Amino acid sequence: MLDNLKKYEIILASKSPRRKELLEGLDLDFCVRIIPDVAENYPEGMQATAIPQYIAKEKADAYKVMMHPAELVITADTMVVVDDKALGKPADDNEAREMLRLISGRTHQVVTGVCITTPDRQSAFSVSTDVTFRQLTDKEIDYYVKTYQPTDKAGAYGIQEWIGYVGVTRIEGSYFNVMGLPVQRIYEELLKF
Repeated sequence: MLDNLKKYEIILASKSPRRKELLEGLDLDFCVRIIPDVAENYPEGMQATAIPQYIAKEKADAYKVMMHPAELVITADTMVVVDDKALGKPADDNEAREMLRLISGRTHQVVTGVCITTPDRQSAFSVSTDVTFRQLTDKEIDYYVKTYQPTDKAGAYGIQEWIGYVGVTRIEGSYFNVMGLPVQRIYEELLKF
């Protein structure tokens, strides 16, 4: 499948092992290439749901200046959004606990922005998934924070980990988007290249 991409060297510009695993599920040949220290800043006052796509495009633009003619770069950024407040990766375990308390017992959005870039074309989009958690106890939150690595995940959780098993009561949208890469939508977009 995706024979239209054979002319490209596909690059996943992400250090996330989850994104790499998800993209591998599309049976694509690709490599991972990371430019260190690409800024993930966004304009103050930007609507929280627009931030991931903005950052994905900023990451893509950092790659675009050094791209070879036959390269296709995929960049992405994921955030959890609660009450129009963007939750990225927590700075430490205490912030992780605060984020988990904030999403506990309610529904939040997971938004992943993606940008697919070649030297002469760019497609940017975002995918949103609603995730509902049951009320988590402080003991459950502490267990998750001590046992797993919430500081490397937007919103301080991985749906594919223990907290997702015991806490998530409903998902509306793409499960893989919550993991960090909306592969179904990426497949659709790649068909157009």
